[in-house]
Amino acid sequence: MNSRSRNDDDCDNCKNQKNFGPTIVKCGCPSATTIPAATIAGTTFTVSSLILDTSYLCNPTVKLEFTSNIIATVAFAGTINFQVFKLCRGQSAPVPIGPVWTFNLATLISSQTFSFLVCDCNSCFNDCCSYTVVATVFVTGNNDDGGSTININNATLGVITT
Repeated sequence: MNSRSRNDDDCDNCKNQKNFGPTIVKCGCPSATTIPAATIAGTTFTVSSLILDTSYLCNPTVKLEFTSNIIATVAFAGTINFQVFKLCRGQSAPVPIGPVWTFNLATLISSQTFSFLVCDCNSCFNDCCSYTVVATVFVTGNNDDGGSTININNATLGVITT
């Protein structure tokens, strides 16, 4: 049987398999997002994404790693919530993966790295899925000095799956 033409029942047949098969390592392209200080609370920004084809893997587990460098041009106070979403063919809306990760900007003046990892163990799809990291901004205090911004630089999403 061609492993690319299996059906959904094959996932159940693979649970007792001792050979875990191939491993996929994939990185998305680094990106940058600029968030103005006057951003309305609750505004979302897509900061990183990639497409992963697990159709030839049996009962895959996906480890997602996100990393970025957050830079404030002047003193900035607020919170940025990061969430990973997955959208596979046939789904009408993205599904959240793992918890919300919070970066608190108490008084960020220069730069700070921010990273997290999360596993997607609910991957019994015979499909390509798009994984996306979305940032939701909540500004506190008076940050709108006419020129302050937050830059999420070198935002990269990577996966290891087997």
